[in-house]
Amino acid sequence: MDIQLKRGLLDVCVLAAIKNEDSYGYKIIKDVKPYIELSESTLYTILKRLEAADMLSVRTAEHGGRLRKYYHITDKGLRRIEDFKDEWKEMLSIYRFVSKEDEGNGQA
Repeated sequence: MDIQLKRGLLDVCVLAAIKNEDSYGYKIIKDVKPYIELSESTLYTILKRLEAADMLSVRTAEHGGRLRKYYHITDKGLRRIEDFKDEWKEMLSIYRFVSKEDEGNGQA
């Protein structure tokens, strides 16, 4: 898969994982695991990039005697998810076109 495309997909997956409630690193990894493999080092790179782009904000809170960073999606992050959905409709259309060509050649 194209590295830029994969990066964009991972960004949107992380945003979607925190869309409905603030979350922290380990829980984000656990929440996306059924859909995509995401290492801890990759996640924290994504979180830093999304924070720099103002798509999420970070707060620190104590949990079990330790400090934990919680991530919150911003309006800009929510817009990115909606933009992704619109972009994906176009990608699906292109996929259907390419697959149609394969069906015409007796391939599936």
